[in-house]
Amino acid sequence: MKPSDTVVLALQSLRGNLLRSALTALGVIIGIAAVIVMVAIGEGTQAALDRAISQLGSNRLEVLSGVGKTGATRLGTGSKWTLTESDALAIKNEIDGIAYSAASVRIGAQVVAGSANWASTVYGVDPDYFAVNNWQLESGQWFNPSDYPGAAKTALLGATVRQNLFGDENPVGQTIRIERVPIQVVGVLAAKGQGGFGQDFDDVVFVPLETAKRRLPAGKSISGDYVRQISLGVATAAQMTTTQEAIADLLRQRHRVQTGEQDDFQVRNLSEIIATRTETTRLMSILLSSVAIISLVVGGIGIMNIMLVSVTERFREIGLRMAVGASPREIKQQFLSEALAISLGGGAIGMALGIVGALVAGHMSALPVRLSPEIILLATGFALATGLFFGYYPAHKAAKLDPIEALRTE
Repeated sequence: MKPSDTVVLALQSLRGNLLRSALTALGVIIGIAAVIVMVAIGEGTQAALDRAISQLGSNRLEVLSGVGKTGATRLGTGSKWTLTESDALAIKNEIDGIAYSAASVRIGAQVVAGSANWASTVYGVDPDYFAVNNWQLESGQWFNPSDYPGAAKTALLGATVRQNLFGDENPVGQTIRIERVPIQVVGVLAAKGQGGFGQDFDDVVFVPLETAKRRLPAGKSISGDYVRQISLGVATAAQMTTTQEAIADLLRQRHRVQTGEQDDFQVRNLSEIIATRTETTRLMSILLSSVAIISLVVGGIGIMNIMLVSVTERFREIGLRMAVGASPREIKQQFLSEALAISLGGGAIGMALGIVGALVAGHMSALPVRLSPEIILLATGFALATGLFFGYYPAHKAAKLDPIEALRTE
């Protein structure tokens, strides 16, 4: 008998018990669907983390102002002005391994251009800010060195702000108003897109630090040389931990923080934050993998159980086929083909449900999802392996039957 005839015979046997075959495939369907959703979310999250790393810049530390209080109520990080431009300069000059040091302030403001307006975030920044945060220029030019100490009325626009104020028109050289203060646009920054958790990196306007503090009404309320945060670029990744500790020691000394007192600042290592998110993603993948593996094992056991029942029910059929010349190998092929058909059929349905489930998960939640051809190949491999592993024993048992004993079975 040709292998193709064996496959046809196996499919005909399954069609005779269609409902039982469908219920047997249910475990495989759930398992394959879980595999696809797990891999799609895992790959999507990893891709989002990779984008976040490139957008944030490499080897980066952030120093944030301290925690303020209103009576007995503690406010959030950055609610108390404790950092200064002098701190940023001291860190750069006194600590080895600091490649960039940029103080900055952040102001929420309405930005107007002609009849268009847009609520955005305005950052007052130092010259090193764009290097440490890995910003690229799309058109126009960077601020001139004299713009920073001179509090020049110049601005760089993020892609989102440019689109909402000017559409496809080139804004370079045109004037916008920030809190009614006229500012000239000197450049547009290349788009960074969204972060893994929905943050729009391009919804920003940058002005020189002194411009934000001396020209804008909201910035004039910032006294002295206080700033909201200091962004730092460390020369090498190997120096991150020691540099972080050195910065904390220096700021404690400068801010006269006594032993046992709480620091009035916070040094954040962004690589540690990214590592934490990666670990969270890994644990989620392990959980989903466990669900998928359990479902596949349950589905495989179901296949083995039904195939063993099928072998028992079809003793006379097996004996008759052997009596008319079917070899044990052909009997094994038939039952193994039935197991593979159930597994692959369930796998195909599971793949469809998994793809739909992954897309729905990405649409209904903040989870990033990435579907790739490799996911389909992986799911197919799982389905094939399940059918082969759990279908082999029943097929082997059927092939070892004695045809005379099988024909005697009532």
